[in-house]
Amino acid sequence: MVSQWMRALVSITAVVTVVLPPAMAADGDDISVAEQRIFLDNHLQNIRDATDLPYVFTQTGSDSDRFTDQVILHVGAGKPEARALKVDFLSGSRRLNLSSIEGGTGNPVILYFLENDIRDLHNRLGGQEAYFRKRIRMALAEKATVRPVQLRYAGKTIDGHEVTISPYRDDPLKDRLKQFVSKSYVFTLSSAVPGGLYELKTHVDADGTAPALDTMLTLERR
Repeated sequence: MVSQWMRALVSITAVVTVVLPPAMAADGDDISVAEQRIFLDNHLQNIRDATDLPYVFTQTGSDSDRFTDQVILHVGAGKPEARALKVDFLSGSRRLNLSSIEGGTGNPVILYFLENDIRDLHNRLGGQEAYFRKRIRMALAEKATVRPVQLRYAGKTIDGHEVTISPYRDDPLKDRLKQFVSKSYVFTLSSAVPGGLYELKTHVDADGTAPALDTMLTLERR
């Protein structure tokens, strides 16, 4: 069930139940360190009982882009391979609805964040959502930077990893992406925090027509 997360990025659907291609599943060399950290690590290993994990979602930029909202991961009771995982991602007109997942050890909030980001890019720029998914997948497989970091959580210093990608800087179609060619993504993960996910953020540089655009999703109770 863990391996569903890699293929889910290629084509995220309402029900995330796909698995790795047999060749990739059998050959660890085909999986980058970044993909391992984000999609294959057991993020939920430190959650044993039913719980709700709250995250704060903040976006800054132009007046129409600014807002603050909440994301909640609901982890159901039971064994890891059978418990329900449900995400309430944002609210009102911004709410993203995907089906709950039965079992799994990856944190689904990561996929919701990426799917929300991809749909936003599609709404702003047009083009196919599948194209943006492909660029993110390729960047994680081939061009990601992964480095150890120290973080603060619950008054303590903890160890984590930071994965950074810039999927569009070398995009063959970058002239069509306008300001968003500069978009970068930073995934901050740590096995020392509940759910394994410490923070997700994106950044788009300002240009002559628009201010910088930043999104950040951060685990509460820090």
